[in-house]
Amino acid sequence: MFILNFSKWSCHPSHWKLILISLLTLMLTWLPLPISAQSPTLNSLDKSPIIVDGIVLFQVGSLNNFSAQQRADIINKTLAEEVLSPEPVELIIFQDLQQTVIRNYTTKRHLLSVTEVDVIEGINSFEQAVIWKKHLSQALERGQFERSSAYLSQAILSSLGIILAVIIIQAFLIFLGVWAEKKWFREWNQITSNFYVSKEFIKLLWRIFLLVSPILIWLSGILYICYLFPQSRSRFYQVKMLLWQPIFTLGDKSYSALQLLLLLALTVGLWFLVKGLVFLIKSYLLSRLGANRTVQEIVGTFTQYIFLFLGLIILLQLWGLDLSALAIIASVLGVGIGFGIQNIANNFISGLIIILERPIQVGDFIKLGDLVGTVQNVGSRSTQIKTWDGVSIIVPNSRFLESEVINWSHGDSTSAIRLPIGVAYGSDIKRVRVALLKAAREHQEILANPRPKVLFQEFGDSSLNFELRVWLKEPRHQFRIKSDLNYAIEKNLRDYGIEIPFPQRDLNLRSPHLQQLIKGLFPTKEIITSDSSKSAKFVDEYLASSLSEKELDPLEERLTDSELKALVKQMRSPNGLSLEDRRYRLNIYPDCFIGSEAVNWLVEHQNYTREEAIEFGQILIERGIIHHVLDQHSFEDSYLFYRFCDNEKL
Repeated sequence: MFILNFSKWSCHPSHWKLILISLLTLMLTWLPLPISAQSPTLNSLDKSPIIVDGIVLFQVGSLNNFSAQQRADIINKTLAEEVLSPEPVELIIFQDLQQTVIRNYTTKRHLLSVTEVDVIEGINSFEQAVIWKKHLSQALERGQFERSSAYLSQAILSSLGIILAVIIIQAFLIFLGVWAEKKWFREWNQITSNFYVSKEFIKLLWRIFLLVSPILIWLSGILYICYLFPQSRSRFYQVKMLLWQPIFTLGDKSYSALQLLLLLALTVGLWFLVKGLVFLIKSYLLSRLGANRTVQEIVGTFTQYIFLFLGLIILLQLWGLDLSALAIIASVLGVGIGFGIQNIANNFISGLIIILERPIQVGDFIKLGDLVGTVQNVGSRSTQIKTWDGVSIIVPNSRFLESEVINWSHGDSTSAIRLPIGVAYGSDIKRVRVALLKAAREHQEILANPRPKVLFQEFGDSSLNFELRVWLKEPRHQFRIKSDLNYAIEKNLRDYGIEIPFPQRDLNLRSPHLQQLIKGLFPTKEIITSDSSKSAKFVDEYLASSLSEKELDPLEERLTDSELKALVKQMRSPNGLSLEDRRYRLNIYPDCFIGSEAVNWLVEHQNYTREEAIEFGQILIERGIIHHVLDQHSFEDSYLFYRFCDNEKL
């Protein structure tokens, strides 16, 4: 078993300082500092930093003909040579009438001069030199120690230990993620779990943690390793200063590349924060208030836009940006919207119109051009449609306003499908009607009300053209149902001896010589024709005897107008249906009858089957004689209230 011993390097106090410095540097790298909009370490009060191995010690000002930056460059170069010297560090201070000087006694090298420009308020130049001497001694001694072979060996071992520790932590996070997916999330999928409602949000936070944690851990490890070695620490400082260099000026302030990256990172963080808040509002607040999915999407979208807008305004102001200085940029963007990104603006505005007017909603089954599918998501720029073959298609929102959209789910989801059928001339049209209605009534997903209908469309060139019209409750199943009906229709037409024609032409040749020749060649033609006619006649008689009168003549065709009026009058008579005021929950519905009682009355007094009674009730609804009290149902054999239309009370 491999055991990692960190006692050799973790106990040294300098390592804890390096860890603290690396963490602070990481925080300074990722946290915004509004006061650094004009890098104070570079040009604040015309001073420049003195650096030893990437660590800033103090700042110096300008002197005579030397600017602060020129003076700092000379001092930094001298200190870089001094730290490479094998001689011990022994700094001394001497003062003359003009200036105070710090020198290295062992190397006789002049390090720097302390002037009145360098002195902070409240002390003199000599006191300032004492402070700087202490900082320089510590920095030079540390630099010489960090270049020794003993320290390098210890730093290399520490670096390997950090890398190994980071790898172990990342492996543990991977194991923890896999274990959580198998253990926690499976338990949370149970409705009885306390985390069932918030499981999606917790999963999102957990996955963000698993994604961000390794990045932060590796960054911390790399920073720590960089601060172990003086050369890498110096390079890191140079890169950092390069990133802090101003790259553009907006108003009276300058901004660096690192500040722009930090602003971008904060904007991305704001976006994730707003998405989390919107998810909480939709999952906890709106769902518990009973809002449907569409209302949740509308409120969530507007809340997201408002939070993002306000968050960006606050973020830019905290960052020190003068929003008034963005007026020129805003005007340029306005021109760009008018020309370059007008399609994006068009789709965005179309998305707002769709969200407000709600012509389509999540879950609707629609047809847009050649696309047929279910709406999965309505976004600000585009809408996601999932087709019947499982393909998700992203459609720009403007297409829904610029072209015709068929929405089978809008309002009442009940919809009709039409199946054209052609039969041969000479077919019994009553038998055709029976065959088509039988195929419709035997399918379980075809609604009994409204009733299936067979319409005689036209006399075609080669066929009698009919149309079977049926109604469905689930339009998204129409393609499968249409296929099922075609199978059933073909079988029924074949069973009833009805021929499905195909385009054909008859050629008639008239010639006495040709007729004599045919009679000479086929003397038994008349017998064959006679036998085939008898056979066809036998089939017709058999099929006709197998179909009852009720099948050949449906109820609507058997009932004359006078019979219908007489039956309605009988239903409204004292011996007819029970018409009275009825109560359901807190509402009273006057002069109405119950659908199931009407079916029972028709079965008892008219000898109808229950199916015929339901069909008769639907005929009365279609002819405007009765209606459901709320106009929400067709005629059904159930506890529903119906009323005669001329009994309506205004």
